[in-house]
Amino acid sequence: MRIDPVDNDAQARALIDNLSARARTERVAWSGGQVCWRGFGRGTPVVLVHGGHGNWLHWVRNIEALAAHHTVWAVDLPGFGDSDVPDGEGMASLLAPTLSTLDALIGPDTPVNLVGFSFGGLVAAHLAAQRPHVQRLVLLGTGGHQGRRRPKGELTNWKPAWREGDAVALEQAMRHNLAMHMLSGAAADLDALAVRVHTDACVRTRFRSKDISRAGGLVEVLAHCPGPTWLVWGEHDVTADPDNIAPVLASALVDGRSDVVDAAGHWVQYERADAVNPMLLAWLGSAAEAPITSPRTAPRG
Repeated sequence: MRIDPVDNDAQARALIDNLSARARTERVAWSGGQVCWRGFGRGTPVVLVHGGHGNWLHWVRNIEALAAHHTVWAVDLPGFGDSDVPDGEGMASLLAPTLSTLDALIGPDTPVNLVGFSFGGLVAAHLAAQRPHVQRLVLLGTGGHQGRRRPKGELTNWKPAWREGDAVALEQAMRHNLAMHMLSGAAADLDALAVRVHTDACVRTRFRSKDISRAGGLVEVLAHCPGPTWLVWGEHDVTADPDNIAPVLASALVDGRSDVVDAAGHWVQYERADAVNPMLLAWLGSAAEAPITSPRTAPRG
């Protein structure tokens, strides 16, 4: 599947710069430093939690659609993007500053919706289990399930190219890794925006999430999430086999559903924003009169 192209890297940078300029950027202090939050729109708060080797721009194709109906708060988790590194290495060291700065930002009693992607799905589930007044939880390609993975191939070590300042080799490595792990398209077909977002996120990641995500624990955490929960995967997600893992996770849900989005890899909300955005809006309640379209039959962009 060829993703709608961004002509070149300059256009990708301009799009990111424009979105950044329109954000309400809040650097909220906690005992170990600051956590960076970016706000958009007005309405019931929706908190977006990015994945490992990510930052707030994992939601670059979703923010505007959601912000038309909600206040969107996109976080750079501690140790990612513009946020300071947490004091420790485990999940607790990440959760404490994220939760405390969120409560400082919007108030501890403010109802929120949580949307997490990949490792951020596991983080969002922990937040939902700990924080009162979480109305709805959405987990996209979530980590923490310990289910079977479906790798397409080995990833390329991009760090030597980054250290040596070899822009061509760095882009080749990032394209390869996006095609192997994040998106369903071939490396040559990936647009400049995806490459730019992924590159900037990777080089500014200072927290190791892989071990936490692979250690599991999601089923146990979901048992403590009382609100409606929606599990979503891309059809070609290499990090999970949805047909096998969905029933396992569903068994822990008090009120939940799961869906698979056609023609998408792991980074489902980017690759199929055309399908995911209206589905999210319906689930979160801003399109309460419209049914959630089955993603397996949603029209492709």
